[in-house]
Amino acid sequence: MKTLAIIPAFNEENSIDSVIRSIKRHQPSMDIVVVNDGSSDRTGAVARSTGLAQVIDLPVNLGIGGAVQTGYLYAFRKGYDIAVQIDADGQHDPSELSKLIQALEDGEADCCTGSRFIDSLGYRSTFTRRMGILFFTWMIHWMTGRRITDPTSGFRAVNREGIRLFADYYPDDYPEVEALVLLIRSGYRVMEKPVRMEARTAGKSSITPFKSLYYMLKVSLAVVMTRMREAGKV
Repeated sequence: MKTLAIIPAFNEENSIDSVIRSIKRHQPSMDIVVVNDGSSDRTGAVARSTGLAQVIDLPVNLGIGGAVQTGYLYAFRKGYDIAVQIDADGQHDPSELSKLIQALEDGEADCCTGSRFIDSLGYRSTFTRRMGILFFTWMIHWMTGRRITDPTSGFRAVNREGIRLFADYYPDDYPEVEALVLLIRSGYRVMEKPVRMEARTAGKSSITPFKSLYYMLKVSLAVVMTRMREAGKV
């Protein structure tokens, strides 16, 4: 199948080269698009210098949701069968991509997400973030009846129908949880596979303890509003 890796990137000049080369090493036939989200450093130039990826330079910073949706629009318009999301900071291990892709190729799912908690592989994040993950696991179960072990994972693969859905709409800020709820409540088959994740190889996370609280409140409100809108249509 025609497969694309979508890498949203903001100020990741120190890691983007190794991420691109690692993807190509493990998935030689996979195309790559880097969505350079208004970076103020050399992210776009470094990605382009590899000669292994298409680079889309956004004129302003749209945030993770806008950058990822740009990648899905590219995938949809170019006719890709499968699109995978992978972070630009080196946390996602490209050697694990085959697990996610295989689930789609075998027709097991429309979306397959990599979870670091099924088999407790590799980096597991901080205690505070794990508490947030448990909260979102509960919220998704309440909303959909499904138990997702790693709801904030941005390491996922979707098939052509998933590409179509996300090209049309993708949540804006901190979108992973809301995107999962959207998929499940829209009738898409979602599954998880155990994967290894590592600490970021360069830079630092923009999510501070204060932003973690904001993240929980914002995502919770977005998910609840989605449910209220759906109820109003019945």
